[in-house]
Amino acid sequence: MGKILVLDEASINKIAAGEVIERPASVVKELVENSIDAGADTIRIEITKSGKGSIRITDNGCGMSKDDAALSYIKHATSKIRKIEDIENVRTMGFRGEALSSISAIANVEIITKTKDELSGTKVIIQGGKLVSIAEIGASDGTTIVVNDLFYNTPVRKKYLKSDTVELTHIIDIVSRIALGHNHISFSLFNNGKELLRSPAAELHDTIIHIYGREIAKAMLQVDLESAIVRITGFISRPSLMRASLDFQSFYINDRNINSRAIGFALRDGYGTLVPRGRFPIAVLKIYVDPHEVDVNVHPTKNQVRLGHEREISDMVTQAVKNALMHKDLIPDIKIPMQQSLLYETPAAGSFHVKETVTDFRPSAKDTERRLRRSERAGMEMENIQTIEMPDVKVLGQVDSIYIIAQTKNGLMIIDQHAAHERIFFELVRESKRDDSQELIVPINIELDPREKILMKDTIPYLEEFGFRISEFGPDSFAVTAVPIVLGRLEDPRMVHDIISDILSEGKIKEETGIFERVTKSIACRSAIKAGADCSSSQMENLIKQLFMTRNPYTCPHGRPTMVSFNRQELDKLFRRTP
Repeated sequence: MGKILVLDEASINKIAAGEVIERPASVVKELVENSIDAGADTIRIEITKSGKGSIRITDNGCGMSKDDAALSYIKHATSKIRKIEDIENVRTMGFRGEALSSISAIANVEIITKTKDELSGTKVIIQGGKLVSIAEIGASDGTTIVVNDLFYNTPVRKKYLKSDTVELTHIIDIVSRIALGHNHISFSLFNNGKELLRSPAAELHDTIIHIYGREIAKAMLQVDLESAIVRITGFISRPSLMRASLDFQSFYINDRNINSRAIGFALRDGYGTLVPRGRFPIAVLKIYVDPHEVDVNVHPTKNQVRLGHEREISDMVTQAVKNALMHKDLIPDIKIPMQQSLLYETPAAGSFHVKETVTDFRPSAKDTERRLRRSERAGMEMENIQTIEMPDVKVLGQVDSIYIIAQTKNGLMIIDQHAAHERIFFELVRESKRDDSQELIVPINIELDPREKILMKDTIPYLEEFGFRISEFGPDSFAVTAVPIVLGRLEDPRMVHDIISDILSEGKIKEETGIFERVTKSIACRSAIKAGADCSSSQMENLIKQLFMTRNPYTCPHGRPTMVSFNRQELDKLFRRTP
């Protein structure tokens, strides 16, 4: 018997389905894009058990005739192209004819569809890629597709689905991005009968309000630039509003949502030095080019494209961003506390997205001293922290308010002040009593988008273990009423948002230990003195002393070195004092 076998049709279809359908969110994406191509202006997405139970997509598009419905699930059956040359001029979301075929191969599918010209509709039932029945049925104009038991015949793929919360956040993300890209269409999303997202057909700025909230929308600037090869429209955030991850950046080529590192870099280049390190602007950018200049046939999921003039388009994105920022009032708004006597500075109710300063801002000496004293007091109250013998150190000064230069008996030591203080706080938070908290005189209200809201509900129990007290406050916001004692005076309520972003950026919620580790790292990073903070000699000495009281003074929680050293022999070699 030969080694090479020709696989049967069922196996081929299941393998092909794996390229297109990775999780329930993939089903939602493909079916919603089909609804858009059908000309629908209202699309309703209903799921149960975060898509693991069922997925139901209903639209008021053109519908299908009985003959078309009977062919729709067959592999490579498509209404989007007629001949191979049409691929060079694709204007629809889909065109490969793989989506419905791939879904039908690994699920039980029911299609109910009706065109406007027909008196009755058609109902098609497919199980595991095989047609079970087709019949007439009373139906409204448009198409409804119900997907049940996803991956029922591919148990390995079903086994590797993530928790309901994680799968739901993926679906919310997909629907949010599609709604932003097609703001002229009304979208609604329900999970287990509960509405999670509603975005009526509206102008793009209004859609941003529905997806991201009013506070973010208020901080957005319009982008509009046109050249001979490209037109760019959309919105970008002011430098005062940044996020800790790239999750809030959406790019579209001819209304197709894409992932593009080149456009992401071009966006950042447009901000120049206005973007702090480790922070990312919010953006919804729509790029329109000649379809002949775009190769959409790069990946089965169609979220990657190849551009004919990528360099020129990237340069235009950078210029469009610069133009949007130019001549605008970019001075951050400072919210005045209700009373000067308040222990904690807090924004007004409903305002979570506090304005952020630009990169040339230097933390005050008072702020640096307060952060150091906070970690020093917390360290004194801690027990059982292993002490490593501290070398004799003479502080010489700072370089760019980032690195501390010190002399030791063996040579020279350079210390990253932020990384060092981050290690100190990381161990303090990890060793402290997790339920030690301090009440805020005025609660801090944080506004979340639908995806973050779902994640927050699952994260609250872990945050409470650290001393946070958080509860729902209205349909889209939460109130923070207490914070861990180790934080001292909470000046930056975005820390809670960044913790959630950290968890979300992992793509999944890990076991309890994993969440605690990430929350601890985030608290430590936000509490530590910053790069760019001027320190006095006594402050630098205090920092080094605290660093050598930790269990591991040599790296920050993220694995970066806190210090490097040059012994006398190495210095002599640098200056060629040794043969």
